[in-house]
Amino acid sequence: MFTSRTLRRMFVPSRTLARYMVRMHLGRFFGILIGLTAVLQMLDLLAQSDEIMAAEGANWVSIVSYISMRAPQLISQFVPFTALLATLLTLATLNQNSEVVVMKASGLSAHRILLPLGMASFLIGAGHFIFNETIVVNANADLEYWQDHGYAVDLPPSTGPTGRVWLREGGTVVLVEAVSQIRNRVVLDKVSLYERDDKGKLQAMVHADFAWYQDGQWTLHEVRRFDAATHEMTIAASQRWNIETRPERFQALTVKPDHVSFPKLWDSMKELKKDGLPTERLMASFLQKIAGPASSLLMPLLAAVAAFGVHRAGNLVIRIVFGMALGFSFFVADNFMLAMGEFGVAPPFLAAWAPFFLFLVLGYAVIFNSEEGTLPAKKPKQKPVAGE
Repeated sequence: MFTSRTLRRMFVPSRTLARYMVRMHLGRFFGILIGLTAVLQMLDLLAQSDEIMAAEGANWVSIVSYISMRAPQLISQFVPFTALLATLLTLATLNQNSEVVVMKASGLSAHRILLPLGMASFLIGAGHFIFNETIVVNANADLEYWQDHGYAVDLPPSTGPTGRVWLREGGTVVLVEAVSQIRNRVVLDKVSLYERDDKGKLQAMVHADFAWYQDGQWTLHEVRRFDAATHEMTIAASQRWNIETRPERFQALTVKPDHVSFPKLWDSMKELKKDGLPTERLMASFLQKIAGPASSLLMPLLAAVAAFGVHRAGNLVIRIVFGMALGFSFFVADNFMLAMGEFGVAPPFLAAWAPFFLFLVLGYAVIFNSEEGTLPAKKPKQKPVAGE
């Protein structure tokens, strides 16, 4: 009778072995990640401490605040690299102690040996994704906001997305220096309007200190209008701004993929699509939010050369270096394709997932072409004995 236990034994023949390998891999992973993050954080703090302490009233609390915002970025950035090192050390240790040989002698294929490490890598990837969406995006936004204000002490919390926005509404070109949200009201800071005629000739320039949206209507405040034809300047405390652009569009235009969570980025792209604006750059970053953590699943395949190479094929250190070279090649290709996607040179799906599938095939090729592959070796033909 085919049961769930039979199915489990087809993939994980021994729970004890699986727990042993997962525990070994995760122990090395967290040990390397903590040590690597601590070293990188100290080096980064040495480079930034002068600017942090230059702010008026800065003290040790400013240093602690910087570490709390910067450390999540470092952790997220180096999780895949740490997963590669942890997998290499785990497989190299198993190979050096002849534990891989024992596993293969008991009938386990390369896939079954790597499966517990794949399970551990899945846990790392899932944790990486959740960590990015709950902690890293907020740390990125808070740190950039703090840096933009010179690490000021007692800085009020950020009120929402900020950043310069250009858009065209009919014959008018609109420039907004910053977009923020105060409670339920979207506020535009330092609004400039360049009114043009049908031929594109400038007719007037309008500058307002700020604008807000209320009761379905935009209002400009502290308005100064310069007429290009008459050279007259008019000043008004406030005036209505007849523009069809909704507040959501301004917020969507200022969105930064590494500052918002997965659902919010999707909502921003939907708002841009409603207005017929391109979303390829955001789509590449949207897909990368999944492809980035998923890269940890590749590490057991890329590091498998440290486990399945026989001793006569070369030194263990050389195999570890080769596995690291495969991992570094993946990271270089991944960053290159992501940059191509953000610049619009490569399609979003290709930019996010092409390196993953390319090195997935390459990792399997390394396993299948190793001397200790999953296929049994051919038996040499025996020469006939004289007299038979």
